[in-house]
Amino acid sequence: MTDHALLLVNLGSPASTEVADVRSYLNQFLMDPYVVDLPWPVRRLLVSLILIRRPVQSAHAYASIWWPEGSPLVVLSKRLQEAMKSQWTEGPVELAMRYGEPSLDTVLTRLAGQGITQVTLAPLYPQFADSTTTTVIEEAKRVVRERKLPIRFSILPPFFQDPDYIEALADSARPYLEKDFDHLLLSFHGLPERHLRKLDPSNHCLRGPDCCRTASPQVLATCYRAQCMRSAEAFATRMGLRPEQWSVSFQSRLGKDKWIEPYTEARLDELAAQGVKKLLVMCPAFVADCIETLEEIGDRGREQFQEAGGESLELVPCLNCHPSWVAALKRLCERAPQSV
Repeated sequence: MTDHALLLVNLGSPASTEVADVRSYLNQFLMDPYVVDLPWPVRRLLVSLILIRRPVQSAHAYASIWWPEGSPLVVLSKRLQEAMKSQWTEGPVELAMRYGEPSLDTVLTRLAGQGITQVTLAPLYPQFADSTTTTVIEEAKRVVRERKLPIRFSILPPFFQDPDYIEALADSARPYLEKDFDHLLLSFHGLPERHLRKLDPSNHCLRGPDCCRTASPQVLATCYRAQCMRSAEAFATRMGLRPEQWSVSFQSRLGKDKWIEPYTEARLDELAAQGVKKLLVMCPAFVADCIETLEEIGDRGREQFQEAGGESLELVPCLNCHPSWVAALKRLCERAPQSV
């Protein structure tokens, strides 16, 4: 074993479905300035108001999809970690969560105590966003700086159109696409529009219907919506889907601000109204199934679609620990450039 570790990082989960644990998790998550990008006093007030009722609602949602082993996101991430141990031969493979446990602070401190000096940091987010990729990287840097840990990072960049990622998506989804279906909806996690605009010095984003298609390399590097569109188009091309067979939407809107469109909730109603009866839904922004896929789409989304006139909504599982994803992740991490 060498001194080069692989550190997989996903979003996180409450410790349990108890309201107190859900409240603690939501507070940590929503108080992250990369998630709710408002001045601290405004953010604190807003989050405190959200925490009056949201923890009870979210605890019920978590309870509906919780597994005997624990949070699906955490369980699946641990399974991926175990699978990667046979692939990564340069050192230990660890897992951390940006919110909740195991924390980046805990894991990085432990690695340094084991004599690890080089870490490949792998944020498990195919598309870039400040609220996912950036916050993981900045928190890892903060821990190293404040703890004075002798660790240098290689950082896995976004891999939204990397052929290995697209091929893994294709391999994992193929059995579902070989079934009889009317339409495939690629539902990505949403973001407030302001998150895109603040990272766009050229003032290109959201200025026209084709802005994502015509994004320059500079804009594409930080435009979450454009990256989602590239992922969807690459996947559809790889699977040989005709344009009318698939579409893109964005889910999980929180609050009253304008988020990137089209919204998944609206799209479900539209598809049912257009006569779609058998709907497949994939969530390519997530590499592991979680509350946003299992409960928001698999439960509430299915109910909404059927009430609108659809017959069936089948959720295509995320990559989870599919062998093609494990192999792809190994190659992606091996190519990660040294950063800091």
